[in-house]
Amino acid sequence: MNETTPATPTTPPTTPVPPATTARFVATHTLLALDARHPYAAKSLIDAQDMHRTVMSGFKGWVDDGSRDARSQMGVLSTWTVDLRRAQLSLVVQSGVPGDWSGVPRAALAEKPHTLTIDRTFRTGDKVDFRAVVNPVRSRPPAPGSPEKTRGVRVAHTTPEHVKTWFARRLQPLGEPAVAPDGVTRIGADADTDRLALRMLPKVSSPAPHKGLRIARAEIKGTLTVTDPGVFVAALARGIGHARAYSCGLILVR
Repeated sequence: MNETTPATPTTPPTTPVPPATTARFVATHTLLALDARHPYAAKSLIDAQDMHRTVMSGFKGWVDDGSRDARSQMGVLSTWTVDLRRAQLSLVVQSGVPGDWSGVPRAALAEKPHTLTIDRTFRTGDKVDFRAVVNPVRSRPPAPGSPEKTRGVRVAHTTPEHVKTWFARRLQPLGEPAVAPDGVTRIGADADTDRLALRMLPKVSSPAPHKGLRIARAEIKGTLTVTDPGVFVAALARGIGHARAYSCGLILVR
């Protein structure tokens, strides 16, 4: 009797799963209008670490004290502008949990804190106007001959054109993956980079004990076209780029 070799099972070819055409974004936004002349707000303006403490002061008790990733656990992002003529600091705080702003001195408030729940569904092809303040940096490789595992140095981009290139690397044309070939995480949306408005902002810093903390900032405005709603919602929730603990990376859309 002749033995026959069992047929080798074949694995059917895998078909890429297309991204979902809709995704829902839910978060809390709070607008704090502060008197820039009051010491509470004035200190936050001149000390980036103090601004961080002001933002995080609204979320006591949600995570264990001393947790290293408390901000990211609670989905806290922020951005701010200051009107020097009106002496008003406008601080927008986004979070995945509600904040309690009763600890802000009443005299420091120009207006009562205004909180609203954002609950919005995005679809492929949606066009949204956006504004973001980002920390545009690149990594400079360590010098030749440096010890193994030496980290590169982050170097800030200092011109609008370089910032535009930085942001363009994070755009995601329709059909492209969420992570670019060079490893950069994309934002699930595309844009006409020639129609972006870019402005370099003053650096923020912190004195002792955070000497050396200097954060480059740039403002980007324009229109985004959603190409991957799930990735886009993740970018809205997590922010973009570095220095997210220091009021960079929040993408505001309308």
